[in-house]
Amino acid sequence: MARTEGTAGGSPQARGLAELRAARDESRGLYWAVGLFSLAVNLLMLTGPLYMLNVYDRVLGSRSVATLVALSGLVIFLYACMGLLDLVRGRIMQRVGAAFQARLDRRVFSASLRAPGLARAQREAPTALRDLEAVQRAITSPALMALFDLPFAPLFFAGIFLFHPWMGHLALGGAALLLALALLNQAATRRPLEMAARSAFAADQTASRIRTEGETIQALGMREAAFARWNRERERALETAIAAQDAGGAYSAIIKAVRLFLQSAMLGLGAYIVLRGEMTAGAMIAGSILLGRALAPIETIVGQWAVLARGREAWANLATLLGEVPEEPLRTHLPRPRGRLEVEQVTVVPPGESQATLRMVSFRVEPGQAVGVIGVSGAGKSTLARAITGAWRPAAGKIRLDGAALDQYDPDTLGRHIGYLPQRVTLFEGTIKENIARLSPVPDDAAVVRAAQAAAAHEMILRLPEGYDTRVDSSGGRLSGGQIQRIGLARALYGDPVLVVLDEPNSNLDNDGSMAVNAAIRGLKERGAAVLIMAHRPAAIAECDLLLMLENGTRRAFGPKEDVLREIVQNHRQIIQAGPAGGVA
Repeated sequence: MARTEGTAGGSPQARGLAELRAARDESRGLYWAVGLFSLAVNLLMLTGPLYMLNVYDRVLGSRSVATLVALSGLVIFLYACMGLLDLVRGRIMQRVGAAFQARLDRRVFSASLRAPGLARAQREAPTALRDLEAVQRAITSPALMALFDLPFAPLFFAGIFLFHPWMGHLALGGAALLLALALLNQAATRRPLEMAARSAFAADQTASRIRTEGETIQALGMREAAFARWNRERERALETAIAAQDAGGAYSAIIKAVRLFLQSAMLGLGAYIVLRGEMTAGAMIAGSILLGRALAPIETIVGQWAVLARGREAWANLATLLGEVPEEPLRTHLPRPRGRLEVEQVTVVPPGESQATLRMVSFRVEPGQAVGVIGVSGAGKSTLARAITGAWRPAAGKIRLDGAALDQYDPDTLGRHIGYLPQRVTLFEGTIKENIARLSPVPDDAAVVRAAQAAAAHEMILRLPEGYDTRVDSSGGRLSGGQIQRIGLARALYGDPVLVVLDEPNSNLDNDGSMAVNAAIRGLKERGAAVLIMAHRPAAIAECDLLLMLENGTRRAFGPKEDVLREIVQNHRQIIQAGPAGGVA
């Protein structure tokens, strides 16, 4: 999808706001329809006051049952029309909210995934999908409908002034008081609501991490400690939620009491004016009804203020996220690459950090070659793997696949060309077949089996209760670490990628599993794929043609495996022979 106007010039926040407004304005016609329905509904709201005015001033005076029946029939019809219009505008707003969310679902989902790799919008990305739902709830809330009704309040105040100026001034004074209370409510609840939202999110994140590591927590006797940590977050969330509810609830109660008092005061003032002979009893009752209708939107907005405040905060968060993570530009479709990898002076700074963990690294891999990347822990092997797969973008330098920089490929297209086995394999909720097929909605059964066979996982999968249709979760369920590793390798090989990156592929495997990995690497080389293996164990580099040694994030050596190993051995002997002063022992 091409970039929208939301990614045009200006600050990131301005670009994000422009994109949100563009999505909102797609339903502009529906907003106008709701506005017209609101006009009709508010005009029909005059039915009640006019009915009371005629009943008190005409029907009771003339004692005409026929007039009462006619008026009542007309009122029933008008109220039915009002109810129908109110229902229709409510349903329209439900669809406006759904359309807004549907329009941005993919965009926000993609931005939330890309943000960590770009080191941008780190605070907004984790809550992005919840923020989109919060905006959708605000759009469909009664508070937004009350905002449509609020502009018609002057119509009701004008009607009250027509009955008597004193009543009009009382109504305006009451409205000003309620608006002041609403503004105070906004000021008093803004920070508590933000704190409550952050605390609730932190508690949910802690609970999610504890569930993910449930087996480890159980095995190490950490249940009480884990509960205590989660409970602290939960109590903080409850305390901030109660504080926000107390602040908002107090103002809601005050506003409700003031509104009821104003209606009584309107009746009392109307009665006094009637006793002075300056107004009829029907006008007194109608004025009270008009006042209630004029003040109702304010009370609704205050009562729903938490929803509006959360929606406003979510809108700002989404604007920041979308502005900092622009929409992917439409890229030219490139032919399937052969698998020639070129890494040119690449420097990588992990997201959220300021220091590079990979510096000025260069090397080249031809199709059909396997390169072992070796070095001590922290040397930069996993950083290089993430950069080559496109998960992290280089701060400097270029990574090219068949001469094209990785950012010239559409991310999903690039992902189909690359197979990646991370150091820690995570399975997704679903069947083994779906996991191997990379969650494809229509998995290719033949390709799934072929990938499993290439990873020497086919027989192992068949021995499971439901074979490829066995369901697993993120923890792997009953599967062992080695089984999860093999399924992860099959997922990396699905679709015959031209470049395969294996980060510590032997970490959870026994000798048979290591042999299976080596067989898979041989198969990849035979069909012309390039392979990179980030390795600690010697068995992992058995099938490698080249070795790249990293040291403190820089290239220490690169070349044929035997030459690099010989150089490492020679350097090791020199270090052993060196004396304390740097001489030879």
